[in-house]
Amino acid sequence: MKKQQSYKPDWTPKNAGEEFAISVIKGVDGTSNKSSKSKSNMKSKIPKIEELVKGVLEDDRNLLARSITLIESNATAHHKKAAQILDKLLPYSGKSIRIGISGVPGAGKSTMIEALGLYLIEQGHKVAVLTVDPSSSVTKGSILGDKTRMEKLSQEANCFIRPSPASGNLGGVTRKTRETITVCEAAGFDVVLIETVGVGQSEITVRSMVDFFLLVMIAGAGDELQGIKKGIIEISDALVFNKADGANKQKVNVARAEFANAVHYLKPYSKGWETKVLTASALSGKGIEEIWQMILEFTEQSKKSKTFDEERKRQSLQWMYFLIDEKLKTQFYENPKVKKEIVDIKKQILEGKLLATSAAESLLSKFS
Repeated sequence: MKKQQSYKPDWTPKNAGEEFAISVIKGVDGTSNKSSKSKSNMKSKIPKIEELVKGVLEDDRNLLARSITLIESNATAHHKKAAQILDKLLPYSGKSIRIGISGVPGAGKSTMIEALGLYLIEQGHKVAVLTVDPSSSVTKGSILGDKTRMEKLSQEANCFIRPSPASGNLGGVTRKTRETITVCEAAGFDVVLIETVGVGQSEITVRSMVDFFLLVMIAGAGDELQGIKKGIIEISDALVFNKADGANKQKVNVARAEFANAVHYLKPYSKGWETKVLTASALSGKGIEEIWQMILEFTEQSKKSKTFDEERKRQSLQWMYFLIDEKLKTQFYENPKVKKEIVDIKKQILEGKLLATSAAESLLSKFS
């Protein structure tokens, strides 16, 4: 048997002895490149619309993920194809319960979602989790580490976790979250959980795409951390104080009692529903069943009063207006006259020669 030849990489530290154990083994010569060509073709091949739609409806996770990637794409060339996919999937959507979950950083949102997701799968549900990671304002990058925070849930066959970067979106949800919900519903997921970054009152955006909004709280965080209080509580259907275990249990019970009294003075967001305040421990699983039973009660009640369908229709209109705004914004910045003028206008603003209001009027006149 021929001994494999190896060599040290070019980034090996100078004067490195045998203790520097990294080495590169040369590849085997004479292998057929037929299989590698085949793999390369498979990777580079872009599925047709019919293939993607069929794959989503059959819950093919690879094609489901590729469909979502296509829909999330900002490339103009992908927009038409994404719209055709959504049109074909729309008749198969709308049958899930959409739940938005938010809260202050450190409240245990991911742990709560994992506990709830595992419980729902045990009950026979298919769960899609759309998580949003904060994007860096400097690099625009995102770690997308939600799958690592939901290790057990990510291993379940009846769960699909899709992490996406917030990309600076004020609502803490990606620009295409609504479309992603449609795709997941068409794939047969009957519960869609949307975790948001928990950035404050701008979280109101998520309210326009879910049926039920759950706010995860922690006891004794202080007003500086609970600065989201009124604005976000007003649009919440339930508050859940997490980490109700060990020495923290008493603090949680006190906080629950205080907030239960406080929510009576706020007008509920959903018609005919009184905001609930619960406690739970995502680590032990205590209170998770009660959370789900509350959501089922809300769904049954709102469907009976027809507010469920009314809210969904209202959300569809909001979606339309949102898409119009996005399209106009894209067209504005891609306009050749605007592109040409904006460089000089930016320079004038920075030099203090032009007011922002005058600059905006000038650019809009070029666009019109």
